Amino acid sequence: MSVQFGKWNLDGEPIPQKEVDAASILLAPYAPDTVRSYRCDAVHILHFAFHSTKESLRETQPHVMPSGEVLVWDGRLDNRDELLNELKAPADFDLTDLAIVSMAYQRWRTDCFVKFVGDWALSIWSPAERCLLLAGDFLGVRHLYYSTEKQCVTWCTVLDPLVRSAKPLTLNLQYVSGWLSFFPAPETTPYREIHRLPPACWLSIRPRSQQLQKYWGLALSSPIRHRNDHAYEEHFRASFSQAVRRRLRAESPITAELSGGMDSSSIVCMADAVIASGAAAETPPLQTLSYYNESEPHWNERPYFARVEEKRGEVGCHIDIGNQEALSQQFNHAAFACTPAFGAASTEVSRQVAAYLTAAKSRVVLSGVGGDEVSGGVPNALPELQDYLVRGRWRLLLKQLQCWALAKNKTCFRLLSDVCLPFFPLLAPLLPHRQPAPWLNPDFLKRNPPEPDAFRRRIRLLGPLPSLQNSLSTLDGLRRQLAASALPSNPPFERRYPFLDRHLLEFLFRIPREQLVRPGQRRSLMRRSLAGIVPEELLHRKRKAYTSCSPLRAVRQDLVTLQNLTREMLIGRLGIVNVHIFSTVLDQARLGLEVPVIPVMRTLTLEFWMRTARDHGIFHTDPLDSAMSRPGLRPQYRNKPVLAG
Repeated sequence: MSVQFGKWNLDGEPIPQKEVDAASILLAPYAPDTVRSYRCDAVHILHFAFHSTKESLRETQPHVMPSGEVLVWDGRLDNRDELLNELKAPADFDLTDLAIVSMAYQRWRTDCFVKFVGDWALSIWSPAERCLLLAGDFLGVRHLYYSTEKQCVTWCTVLDPLVRSAKPLTLNLQYVSGWLSFFPAPETTPYREIHRLPPACWLSIRPRSQQLQKYWGLALSSPIRHRNDHAYEEHFRASFSQAVRRRLRAESPITAELSGGMDSSSIVCMADAVIASGAAAETPPLQTLSYYNESEPHWNERPYFARVEEKRGEVGCHIDIGNQEALSQQFNHAAFACTPAFGAASTEVSRQVAAYLTAAKSRVVLSGVGGDEVSGGVPNALPELQDYLVRGRWRLLLKQLQCWALAKNKTCFRLLSDVCLPFFPLLAPLLPHRQPAPWLNPDFLKRNPPEPDAFRRRIRLLGPLPSLQNSLSTLDGLRRQLAASALPSNPPFERRYPFLDRHLLEFLFRIPREQLVRPGQRRSLMRRSLAGIVPEELLHRKRKAYTSCSPLRAVRQDLVTLQNLTREMLIGRLGIVNVHIFSTVLDQARLGLEVPVIPVMRTLTLEFWMRTARDHGIFHTDPLDSAMSRPGLRPQYRNKPVLAG
């Protein structure tokens, strides 16, 4: 993992050194190893190295290619051997990822991006053509932000230098809508002037033009078919083993998050199996980090992660997350974070994690994010049944309809109506859908929809199979979630996601849906494939509970402060939230009634973030003026908020 920053003055004026120095101060904590720069006329590029693989120790960036083009690479290349074979490089050459990427670009130009498998982001500056090229991986695991003003282009893998420029910014209400509803679109940021490179895309910027092009899409080719269940199980084991092995290439000790759920437990157990087989040469030590909360009636994972520790014969680090500080205390002295999703609040839990990673000298953390979504964690029968309906397989549809109706405790007619309704746009109001938070201003949501069909998802009759449409929706949700993640700096480390390996996802999205989920068998393929690798207690445990009382408890213990907060809410003045309704919901929480905890926490986080932004003078003096420039949005109160100190 590394950090890159670049600035290009289109008018040919040199970049002021004070601007480069200011960016360097902000970026140094993210990648503390080495700093190198490239400067030529009106372009200045910085590279901050953070060595997470042994090969990266031999890289020198920014890298000037024989053509004179300047390449900056931030990533991990997982298909090194395949690319070396295609490039016909000598087998005895121990090339770095940077060298392979450079060779691939010189040979295939922009066609090389689809060949790169891994987590990566790169920029290429061509002095001869006066062209800047930005590209990133297919999921957007590595961030790349850019801003194009009239006579200046700035890009960076971290948002901070673009936000903390001298020029005040404008609040992006589209981002706010996405944050309060689900996750914002991956190409947006909280600022209208700053954009994020969309996943699976490359962007070409020239003095008078910009071109954004997609280089990868989920394959619409024929699905993967095997003769029997055993063949599917072998294919999954091989793909999952490869995904884990690719992420064990590291220069320092690796930490794996072990929650006790099926995803993290599978990663740890498969990693142990890969290391024991010798398939991952020179793998550094693998240690685990687990959280527990014995005060939670539905969320005590200690017995489950303890079973994995017993199997591997090693006890990891355990952190008690039961005692949470009051929300106002968490944010009272918080440093400014560039988005509400990043969260700069320091808690006792985050400090313990930071202390552990620092003491362990761990620069890589394995995460189980995405496993539940892609492996059939949610027992949704609709995509499978809709496939049968579209393909006219009536006998199989009837048979599976009866099996699923029994498993779901529904009548066949009710389940069949659930299968058919998504195909009819006029019947969309009858579809099951998640409701927006009741305190969100309807006019705000109407003018700033978080996404098309944000709360009702319809299926197109003409197009890919419904199961593939469902997979595309899953992919979009994962991209949004990753876009909201933060690059850690205290201490810096690289987060890796085995379940989001591109080859593994392409396999899971192309096999028949009935392999993933069966009536009464959630994660059927995963459970069958990992028998003997993961302890039986975890493979056959009931669905892991996601209900947590800690956030609600934190709201209740800080209720007086939060009630006072609602009297002068900045997001209320902007017409985003109906303050009266939100205050009523907080009263319900005080009385012990059930409230939507996650939307409440997101609303409070947004409000605290807006106040911190005000204190740091991030936005224009009055963002309400820019909000009012969008037709139809009306503030709740006449008094305008002042967001600049």
